[in-house]
Amino acid sequence: MWRTEINADKSAQKSLARYFDVVRNRKIAKFLIAEKVSSEFDYTDSLETLWKKHYECEKEFLNLQNQIYTGQPLSETDNKGKSYFDLKIQIANRLLQSCCLCNRRCSVNRLLNGSGYCRCGNTLSVSTIFIHTGEEPELVPSETVFTLGCTIRCLHCQNWTISQWQETPKEYDSKQLAEDIENLHGAGSRNINLVGGDPTPWLKHWLEVFSFATVNVPVVWNSNSYYSPETSRLLNGFVDVYLLDFKYGPGECSRTLSDAPDYWQVCTRNHIEAKRNGDLIVRILVLPGHLECCTKPILNWIAENLGKQTRVNLMFQFRPAWRSNEIPELNRRLTKAEIDFALNLAKQAGLENLV
Repeated sequence: MWRTEINADKSAQKSLARYFDVVRNRKIAKFLIAEKVSSEFDYTDSLETLWKKHYECEKEFLNLQNQIYTGQPLSETDNKGKSYFDLKIQIANRLLQSCCLCNRRCSVNRLLNGSGYCRCGNTLSVSTIFIHTGEEPELVPSETVFTLGCTIRCLHCQNWTISQWQETPKEYDSKQLAEDIENLHGAGSRNINLVGGDPTPWLKHWLEVFSFATVNVPVVWNSNSYYSPETSRLLNGFVDVYLLDFKYGPGECSRTLSDAPDYWQVCTRNHIEAKRNGDLIVRILVLPGHLECCTKPILNWIAENLGKQTRVNLMFQFRPAWRSNEIPELNRRLTKAEIDFALNLAKQAGLENLV
């Protein structure tokens, strides 16, 4: 069966051990554990109060997770009232009143159908749902849900029709989407992969979707990494695998190519949090002409801050797309010399767990 016979080398098995255990049904997905943690909150509580209760629940969640994973007897595992997961939904809903889910912090009221930079409102808008069979071997086949909208604007975006709302979306309510993804998961996928565009603007909606889910399935957060500290806190206890882009080095490339100021600071912070809170796979799309300014510092930072055993997908499939012709060095594919150089940079950094 696809779901249990995972094709992955020993390094991948080690760095993603918990993910493999959930796939094989030996451990429980984080969102199911979060639903077992009781939370006594009121829907009229202030946002500050809700965050304080979230902090307390987070400690209880970690204790319960440790009990479950080490086989300790549990005094109470069935929560009949409001849960830590319900609390996350309430906080995310509150954040949409002045949206700060990504680093831009547009502060629009999306509950009133306002939309900021990402153009996302308050109705979950989906491009496609299908079982993906490419890229990281440990993830495929992956039930992949592409949502419209994105928090940055990469001039070379290969999914630009999705990120820039050039497609007609299918609008979902949370219960309907939960039923659809559970049905597709039954066809043999190993995980549910939330992507886009970027999933960040839809965090509240994704939490709602999984409040209706009952299957033990790992959640993959497939993001550009440009999300806020508030989003990072809400992801903890929800996401099993962080599949995070690391797009640019510490210079101005992020601003020039993706209109993403402060990307390095935001991205490094979120990778450290992801490593702390779940399994992590780092994706690096190697860009022509950007090996010294971007690829090299990224690889060195990963080795020094995340560890040389971090699972890294060094990706060479760049092709000119959307507005690449506006940037001279991006109006072509990588050369063999650039690919060889990137691989040598990874070797020099000491990274030992490349896809």
